Amino acid sequence: MRVTRRGFYRRRLPHLQRDYKPHFVTFCTYQRWILPELARDIVLECCLHDHQVTMTLHACVVMPDHVHLIFTPRVDEERGEIFSLARIMDAIKGASAHKMNKALGREGRVWQSESFDRVVRSSESLDAKVAYVLANPVRAGLAGVSGEYRWLWRRGGLE
Repeated sequence: MRVTRRGFYRRRLPHLQRDYKPHFVTFCTYQRWILPELARDIVLECCLHDHQVTMTLHACVVMPDHVHLIFTPRVDEERGEIFSLARIMDAIKGASAHKMNKALGREGRVWQSESFDRVVRSSESLDAKVAYVLANPVRAGLAGVSGEYRWLWRRGGLE
């Protein structure tokens, strides 16, 4: 199968996508809104929804006002191309915003339009980036150890 490369897209920030490489993505709530617990449940569910479909998710943490993801985009078999970061992020942010607003009886923006992303370089350790994500709730004082934090997920489970 021939895979078409989709490498670069630009909004306000440049976004560089590398096929078959893990990407570290952070996105924040609009005006740094603090997500209620129900909303964090919804966001985590939406982040996990397309695991092994549009992406292979390595780790995810939903913090009170932002989300960290590490994932590798997968191949869209129908189109013969790698799923784009834009498509993956639009699906997560769009679905979670719609579900949160409905569940909370609210309207309006949930997420900042931009996401911050970077390719995990071969010189970096994927395990080190996953450890950074897992430690985020501990560094923020939200948990004593990462396994205590309810809105955290790691491929293969927590150790």
